[in-house]
Amino acid sequence: MLASDFSFDLPPELIAQTPASPRDSARLLRLQRASGNLEHLRFDALAEILRPDDLLVLNDTRVLRARLRGWKIGEQGERGARVEALLLRERETNLWEALLRPSARLRVGSTLRFCSPDEQLSLDARPVERTDGGWIIRFDSRGDVREFLDQLGEVPLPPYIAPPKEDAKSDYQTVYARADHELESAAAPTAGLHFTPRVLQALGERGIRCAHVTLGIGIGTFRPIQTETIEEHAMHGENWEISAHAARMINAQKRRGARVVAIGTTATRVLESAVDENGTVAAGNGRTEIYIRPGHRFRVVDAMLTNFHLPRSSLLVMIAAFAQHGMQGADAMAGLEQIRYAYSAAIAARYRFFSFGDAMLIE
Repeated sequence: MLASDFSFDLPPELIAQTPASPRDSARLLRLQRASGNLEHLRFDALAEILRPDDLLVLNDTRVLRARLRGWKIGEQGERGARVEALLLRERETNLWEALLRPSARLRVGSTLRFCSPDEQLSLDARPVERTDGGWIIRFDSRGDVREFLDQLGEVPLPPYIAPPKEDAKSDYQTVYARADHELESAAAPTAGLHFTPRVLQALGERGIRCAHVTLGIGIGTFRPIQTETIEEHAMHGENWEISAHAARMINAQKRRGARVVAIGTTATRVLESAVDENGTVAAGNGRTEIYIRPGHRFRVVDAMLTNFHLPRSSLLVMIAAFAQHGMQGADAMAGLEQIRYAYSAAIAARYRFFSFGDAMLIE
């Protein structure tokens, strides 16, 4: 399939710059895959429209304050050009995969000094190796650099969101994010941003249960498909983990014939990576490069809650695959046509798009 098939025109004013307030007042577009019917709702109606025996699967990753700002430091300790780092993945204590900007003039062994906004705290780091599109950097710190990121770092908002006037740490974090998990992320699982304690309580009162999995989301989630066809696109890798308790809940749900509702494309990616040919989800951890596109056989996910995604993105490809999966005998384009129809309706109704935007439930 051509990547251009996944392009669409979006008025710039529909790119959400802040979350809905309150979060659960966001709009919710409900799409029935079999019929193509659309229904316009509010997110806080979620408990009313789900089935009482549904199991929601949420990605509980926490967004790391992974954007650092500072300077190159000269041989005499003088400040040079400004530099910015985005930490992607920890290889070992104080050794990180990172994106550095500007990158072209950096050299292995040079000194970079990253400072807190008030410059009361600083840490030095040195590039040690170039990678495909990035760097490996080592921090010169007696302690773990993670201990300093709350003071030193910033929340790495997507490039289509203007820098906020105030700290966006709480805006770009789900209410159920785990602070004690090693699989932290450079981006939020944005479908989960709509949940509030009130919504979670309403779900529980209806008997709708939640299971938690973890996917460490990388910056590759924002990378557009630049190849001519979607099949040529190289998918980024991300680490995942599923506890034994979560795996038992999910497998018992499937044995009962009840629905598993994935909250977001990241939860979907974990589940479809960890399932075997028999439909059993394995507990454990791993690294996935799964690329879900039309023709994929979904073995776990029965319904998906998701945001409205970027044109030419692997996430848009995934939801087109999911829409196709619900139609008997449909060809690869059928799911995409259904998603195009839903997106056109959302644009016409002035839904808000992307990370802080509104949501869609695909059943």
